[in-house]
Amino acid sequence: MSIGRITRHLFQHHWRAKQVFTPAVLDRIEQAIKRCEATHAGQVRFVVEGALDGAALFRDQPARARALDVFSHLRIWDTAHNNGVLIYLLLADRDVEIIADRGIDADVGAEGWEKICRAMEAEFRSGQFERGAIGGIEAVSRELAKHFPPRGPHPNELPDRPVVM
Repeated sequence: MSIGRITRHLFQHHWRAKQVFTPAVLDRIEQAIKRCEATHAGQVRFVVEGALDGAALFRDQPARARALDVFSHLRIWDTAHNNGVLIYLLLADRDVEIIADRGIDADVGAEGWEKICRAMEAEFRSGQFERGAIGGIEAVSRELAKHFPPRGPHPNELPDRPVVM
């Protein structure tokens, strides 16, 4: 466990996520999700966690493991075609993780998701949080559109509103 990581998480905490992802930014991200989901039959969720606290922090939980917890907690795996995708940002670490259900993950693969994550992280490092988030949503949606194109009306199985934890 790194003392630097603990310090970042304790001092950055949740206020930073709300400072960067204001209600207006969250509204625009939600609209991007709605717009993009019209191009495919998949489901996209965007979650920002300002920092880890409590047991997760002191267990030194990696962002990927935390993203898997969030994926499960939000029931993103519970879609009809197993095509839910979580874009998770752990702001204190500036780490983006994409967790995709088995219906889409096998088609895109770890390398494809990793490329999207790195592009988002580059935007975040330059302070372009909204642009990075929306760009990531659009990139994930392009992958979903390739493998799950819309076929008639499809229900919106998961909320489009971003989650700030």
